Amino acid sequence: MIKNKQSSRLRADFESLCDCGGRLSGTKSEAQAVELLKNLGSEVMGVKGTVEPVPYLGWQAVEGNFIGPDGVSYKVNPLVRTIPTPRNGLDAEVIDLGRGSPNDFDLNKDQISGRIVMVRHELMFASDTIHRGKKYRAAVEAGAAGFLIVGPVAGSMVSGSSGRKNERGIPAAGISPETAEKLAQTSSGFPRIQLNISTLETDQIANNLIFDLPGEKPGCVVLSAHIDGHDLAESAMDNATGMAVALEVARRLAPEANTWQRGLRLAFFNVEEWALTGSAHHVSGLTKEEKDLVALNVNLDSVAGGDGLAALTSEFPGIEPFLSGCAKEVGIELELFRPLQINSDHANFAVAGIPAFRLVSGFGDATAATSLVLTELDTRDYVKTDELDRAANFTEMVVRSALTADAQEVADWRST
Repeated sequence: MIKNKQSSRLRADFESLCDCGGRLSGTKSEAQAVELLKNLGSEVMGVKGTVEPVPYLGWQAVEGNFIGPDGVSYKVNPLVRTIPTPRNGLDAEVIDLGRGSPNDFDLNKDQISGRIVMVRHELMFASDTIHRGKKYRAAVEAGAAGFLIVGPVAGSMVSGSSGRKNERGIPAAGISPETAEKLAQTSSGFPRIQLNISTLETDQIANNLIFDLPGEKPGCVVLSAHIDGHDLAESAMDNATGMAVALEVARRLAPEANTWQRGLRLAFFNVEEWALTGSAHHVSGLTKEEKDLVALNVNLDSVAGGDGLAALTSEFPGIEPFLSGCAKEVGIELELFRPLQINSDHANFAVAGIPAFRLVSGFGDATAATSLVLTELDTRDYVKTDELDRAANFTEMVVRSALTADAQEVADWRST
C-alpha cells in the first residue's frame, strides 16, 4: 500500500470553485468558473488550454410559482430546459403518483391525461434509481399537462434537468416536501392549481477546456470533470469536488510527463446538465483513429460527500481488475457497478467504444451527504477534506498507472 497524500491546494481550489456559485450554464457564475479553470488548468499542466466552443440552446428561468387550492402562492424551481406555461398559467388538477415508478404510471394511466403529475426525487447514485428524466418522459407519454418533482430535504426545493431535449414537452418544476403536502388529494377530489413558469431560450456558446501533455507515444488518458451545475446552492459536491480533484491529480502528475507511454488530457466539459452536451460535442468531434488512441476516460463527478467510492464501469469489465488493484494500492475499498449509467460525461466515451468509468462517492447510501445533490444544501459544508484527499489519491494511482500501462493491458480494458 502506498502512502496517501494530503494537499492544502486541493481544498483551496475546491473552495475557490464553490465561491463562483452554482455555475448554471449561461450565468455569470459559470463564466467565472470557466475563467478560473483556464488559469488553474494552465498552472497545473504547464500549458495553455484549448477552448472548445459548444453551441447549445441556452435557457433561463424568469418566474416559477403556483397558486394552490388555498389561494396561496407557492414557489417552485423550474427544471432546466422546461417549457413555460401559457401566459395566464396552467390551470389543472394534480395527481400524486408517489415514487413515479413504471407501475405507478401504469396503475394510473387512465387518470393522468390533462393533469399535472407529481412524483418524488430519488437518491441519484444508486443501482435501482429511476431517473427524473424517465419519470418526466413517462408523464409526457401519458398525456400529462405538467410535471412536479418533490425534493428529498425538508425546506428545500430540488433542481435538475427536465429531460426535455428539442421536443415541445410539458412545464416541469421542483418543489419542497412541505409544498407537496398542500397538494394531497382530498374527499373533494384532485387538488387544482395554477402553475406559472416563464423562461427565456436563446442560442448560446459554452466552452469546454482541454489541456494536453504528450507522452512518448501516441494516445492519451482523458481525466475529466464537468464545470456546470445548478443555481439552488454552490453545486459543491456536484461537481466542484470533481474539478478540484482533477486539478490536484494533474498537479501531481504533470512533472512526470516525459516518463509516460501516452499523454494526459485534462478535460473540463461544460453543459453536462444539458444531457451531457459538452462531452458529446467533444467525442463526436474525434476521428475514429483519435477515439482508438484514448486508452481510458477517468470521469470525476461528485467524488466527495460519502463514506465510500464507487466506480461505474460502463459495461467494460476489463477495467475492473485494474481499478481494484489501484484501490488496494492506496488502501481503500472500491465498489464496482458495471451497467452503463447515462448520468455523467463518461457515458459519451463508453457509447463511442472507449473504456470509461465514473468515480462517485456515496453510491447507494441514502444517508450520505451526496443525497443532498440538486438541493439547496449542496454546499461546501458537507464536503470533508479527507474525502477529497481519498478521491485524489485513488485517481492519481489510476491515471499514473494508465499513463504507463503496456499495450496489451490497454487492449484488455476494451473487452465488453
